[in-house]
Amino acid sequence: MASVAKIPIAASGSFLITPNVGMTIWTLVVFAISLFILWKTVFPAIGRALDKRVETINESLDSAENTRKEAEKVLAEYRERLAEARGQADEIMSRARRAAEAQERQAQEDLRAQRERQLEQTRLEIEAETRRAIQEIRREVADLTVLATEKVTRKTLTEADQRRLIEEALSELDFSALASEGAENA
Repeated sequence: MASVAKIPIAASGSFLITPNVGMTIWTLVVFAISLFILWKTVFPAIGRALDKRVETINESLDSAENTRKEAEKVLAEYRERLAEARGQADEIMSRARRAAEAQERQAQEDLRAQRERQLEQTRLEIEAETRRAIQEIRREVADLTVLATEKVTRKTLTEADQRRLIEEALSELDFSALASEGAENA
């Protein structure tokens, strides 16, 4: 054990703690060269990449702004069309309401006119029936007058006598009152 090799301080790991001027100079030189190489080759590429990235971000922002403006324009157009559609729907509803009201009025007028026609037809039928009934009554009165006269006089009357008696009997009866009563009952 007599010969123990001596390890220099630099090899023992304590060189980091103790400053060595030579090592410091070489470290600074290597650092400067590395920095120069980085400055000439890597940093411009990184700068270009960053500039490109900034440009891409700006383009994305511009694109997003344009998209937002287009979306606002489309939304404004949509709202305008929606307002137009609502206006058209209101107009259609208004026209449909007016058409329904006009159709209802027309139906009421048609119904009223039909009712008037039916009433007029009924009135005419009543008048015709009244005239027919009056004629029937006149014939009956005439026949009864002839029969009553024959029974009272016990003889057959001539045609001229029958006509005279019928005219007298009919003139005594007021058929106009019967006609007006029939019209009033209608």
